[in-house]
Amino acid sequence: MPTDSNAENKRTSRRRFLKSTTSAALGSGVLANLAISSGAFAAGDDTIRVGLIGCGGRGGGAALQALSTQGNVQLVAMADAFEDRLEGCLKKLERKLADRPERIALDEDHKFAGFHAYQQVIDADVDLVILATPPGFRPIHFEAAVNAGKHIFMEKPVATDAPGVRSVLAANKVAQQKNLKVGVGLQRHHQALYLETIGRIKEGAIGNVLALRVYWNSYGVWEPRKERSECRTEMEYQMRNWYYYNWLSGDHIVEQHIHNLDVANWVKGGVPIRAHGMGGRQVRTDKRYGDIFDHHAVEFEYEDGSRAFSQCRHIPNTWTSVTEHAIGSKGTANISGGVIESGAWNWQYDKPKPNPDPYQVEHDNLLTAIRNDTPYNEAENGALATMTSILGRMASYGGKPVEWDQAFASEQSLMPERFDWDATPVTVPDEEGVYRVPTPGVSQVL
Repeated sequence: MPTDSNAENKRTSRRRFLKSTTSAALGSGVLANLAISSGAFAAGDDTIRVGLIGCGGRGGGAALQALSTQGNVQLVAMADAFEDRLEGCLKKLERKLADRPERIALDEDHKFAGFHAYQQVIDADVDLVILATPPGFRPIHFEAAVNAGKHIFMEKPVATDAPGVRSVLAANKVAQQKNLKVGVGLQRHHQALYLETIGRIKEGAIGNVLALRVYWNSYGVWEPRKERSECRTEMEYQMRNWYYYNWLSGDHIVEQHIHNLDVANWVKGGVPIRAHGMGGRQVRTDKRYGDIFDHHAVEFEYEDGSRAFSQCRHIPNTWTSVTEHAIGSKGTANISGGVIESGAWNWQYDKPKPNPDPYQVEHDNLLTAIRNDTPYNEAENGALATMTSILGRMASYGGKPVEWDQAFASEQSLMPERFDWDATPVTVPDEEGVYRVPTPGVSQVL
């Protein structure tokens, strides 16, 4: 069939513009205030075409937020290991965008399922890919998206082991050379309360920061979704219940507590030099819960000798706190509460009305940067926050101090040798269906 040369020129011009982006430091949260340039795109086609890879709860949330930004944006491709997860996510998006149905432009040929479905989305005519699969796959998907020249939003954490972190950092160098925009789902960097409170701390409001306390203590997350009898293979069983397997989630110190540890690094302006800690399984001990701990307590040491005292716990009916606090030479700060107390001078963050949702703001900022060709790259910060969390896991799993340089250089990969439904995961159960759980003082973590 003959082609419409004008339409093809429009698509080519749009792709050329969307791939012509810049790399730089982490966005500071001000990009959302920039005006969207109506004349930014050649040939008048200003639609940003989005592909979603990973259709769980966070993937669906990230897609909704991307599709709720200003300007023309469409979801045009989706992928998940499981077709039922994809269809369920699509139905939720259609319900939530019922008043803007044009934002979903997805045909049957652009729904992809299976281990390699991610590449089919990347190969489709998309400008921005959202990476929201279980974190173990993030380095593989990030590298593929960078190689294809796509802008990227990836959920945290960005890996589950040190080789994965190094892979992300290496791929990000290519992303910078290609001027790709990269966002990472550490939304506190786009939350006005954190920006203002940490800004004041860095200006000296509490003097030198001597210590931090950071917590993600909660009742836990979703229960395992599938029984072994419902799954065809061990790989499917673990993929369905991915949170409870270290190679897929990184344990909850990596998957969740990364937010609080990222704040500690943000305040200190760098990563810790070592960590030591403890942890185990006190309540979540059934074989259904895979091979991860239900509590961790880690002390991180920074180069100036200051410490961050960290707790994360998944145990019902216990003290719940998802907060960050700083202790300085002149005062203290409840960072998550937006409160600073420093002698006679006290300050409290004045929450605006309406208070912007940081999950939405991070997507507003990313897509605004794409449209305006503004520097935007959060991958390095995301990788270092992930590595900090992995360092803490190593310390609690092994029960011994672990140096940052040792941890970062570790060659211990958690990933399977191949990815298929009949492939063997790195952790397998014994005859009773019980998984080997790390034992402090015994387990090798480096």
